Amino acid sequence: MSRLDSFIRRLSAQRDILNAVADEVRTLHGPVLELGLGNGRTFDHLRELFPDYRIVAFDRTVNAYGPSMPSAENLVLGEIKDTARTFIGANASLAHADIGTGYEDKDAITLTWLPEIMAGVLAPGGLAISGLPLEHPDLAVLPLPSSVKGGRYFIYRRR
Repeated sequence: MSRLDSFIRRLSAQRDILNAVADEVRTLHGPVLELGLGNGRTFDHLRELFPDYRIVAFDRTVNAYGPSMPSAENLVLGEIKDTARTFIGANASLAHADIGTGYEDKDAITLTWLPEIMAGVLAPGGLAISGLPLEHPDLAVLPLPSSVKGGRYFIYRRR
């Protein structure tokens, strides 16, 4: 598969999963967390899906397209493994992380801390959506929408 096709498949998976869980997330009351703001595409989609929710975005530096930039009070800059840890106990309704690199060695390091943070920031019943698999005893795997190929993206519910 070409890198372009892989990129399209990843973004389609994000959109399809976020759209599929939106109604359920709206039954919860905590903030929405976006781990990995990037250029702000997914953040912008989250704002459309959840206009009445606080959406907090995390990234190392600011690279977002101007209109897709969170307000200063909802942007947390620094190493995500450190800054997101401060949100453990935030009772988030949704946490989304698209911070995989495609390099097994780098992603293996991320997976030493990401599952703990994702489980820790969520309220009971809250949803974690991730481009990397999250193995954690407090996260239960949920089925993917039929449009998303298994292993491309993952959905979990906080027990």
